[in-house]
Amino acid sequence: MVGSGLGGLCCAAIAGWYGLEVLVLEAHDRPGGAAHGFERRGFQFESGPSLWSGLGRWPSRNPLAQVLRAVGEELPVIPYREWGLLLPEGQLRIGVGADPFLAVLRQLRMAALGGSFGPMARRHLRDPFLLHWVEMLSFLISGLPLDQTSAAAMATLFGEWFEPDAALDYPSGGSPAVVAALVRGLERHGGRVRCGAAVEQILVEDGRAVGVRLVGGEELRSSRGVVSNASPWDTLTLLPPEALPRRWREQTEAIPACASFLHWHLGLRGDGLEELPIHHVWVGDWQRGIGAERNMLVLSMPSRLDPSLAPPGHQVLHGYTPANEPWELWRDLEPGSAAYNALKAERCGLFHQVLGQLVPDLAERIVIELQGTPLTHRRYLNVQRGSYGPAIGADRSPFPGGSTPIEGLVLCGAGVFPGIGVPPVAVSGAMAAHSFVPAARQRALIDALDLRLPA
Repeated sequence: MVGSGLGGLCCAAIAGWYGLEVLVLEAHDRPGGAAHGFERRGFQFESGPSLWSGLGRWPSRNPLAQVLRAVGEELPVIPYREWGLLLPEGQLRIGVGADPFLAVLRQLRMAALGGSFGPMARRHLRDPFLLHWVEMLSFLISGLPLDQTSAAAMATLFGEWFEPDAALDYPSGGSPAVVAALVRGLERHGGRVRCGAAVEQILVEDGRAVGVRLVGGEELRSSRGVVSNASPWDTLTLLPPEALPRRWREQTEAIPACASFLHWHLGLRGDGLEELPIHHVWVGDWQRGIGAERNMLVLSMPSRLDPSLAPPGHQVLHGYTPANEPWELWRDLEPGSAAYNALKAERCGLFHQVLGQLVPDLAERIVIELQGTPLTHRRYLNVQRGSYGPAIGADRSPFPGGSTPIEGLVLCGAGVFPGIGVPPVAVSGAMAAHSFVPAARQRALIDALDLRLPA
């Protein structure tokens, strides 16, 4: 396995359950990909997912929950039922579940939500706010506008957020706890994760993937094959040019990419912030389009739920602009240079502006501030252009799936299954693992999980 993002870890864990010998190779010093965490001065920061759902009960529609259950891992979660919106219409607090959502709509004197995505949403929804609302949710989970977001992805989200007694689930310990659970499940079934092991090339002999060569020259062989959790574009760079079928190479190179991120990590004095919602989503101007640069951002303060993430009396905050930061602004800059630092301060000033609406004395509260750019994203995640992932519109072309024309080489992660967020990459990992075993073994897994979801 090349890469230990959530898709790769889900693949490895399920492959281990199947009894396959599994070795996960990760270039970074810790597993998790975008879901890894790090510590600074007692603050536990997260780098990736901040909105989790479907992890706190069983049966669950969430594929990540299904993978964890398959490998015998229970993930403690802290449920909560409210988040904040900072919209052109004003500030709102909204609960998950059908009744809280309808209450907000009544407050705004709007009709009830009757659709889910794209053409279906436009058939059923006439109110502009509702269409904006659905498009905002689409962009949050896929990095794509409404008409390009998968109906299946939206159906999953609505099923988890708007059914009776729905709740959001924050994993106790944050996203690193999810990664740790997947690693434990993998190791329980005989697999291993090796960090600091950067893959230089996927070895191909007679048209078949037979292993990898690491930076430094070490070669590792596999009789079954190789799974790449790298992006489609980065996977191409790991393959010998002569092994690449021209048509597949051209098709993969032509896959459009989502834009990148700005990240903002704060440690701050937390007295008086106890009433703030855990999350806020800010939208500047609906008319600019939901994907316009710096027109949408997410703020999360998970220490409101899990105080262990920050020193006593303090809070930890992660903010990001979801797939709307242009790579072109950053590609020619040198990290640490005066020009880079000036642009970083200018672009990240939006976070100060938005959070300042909620915390007027923000400047006096800040203990530590870290800012990340598309170059940071590329450095730590090894993703071309610091991209969120492939921008494959569900209205334009089918998703490529995980198969490749190279025997024994399978892909997982963003761009394999419709969508980019946690559920799609978890599905992609399971699908990759399934490809190495017969259908009878796959049925045995489904039977073991007893996947009888409520109607």
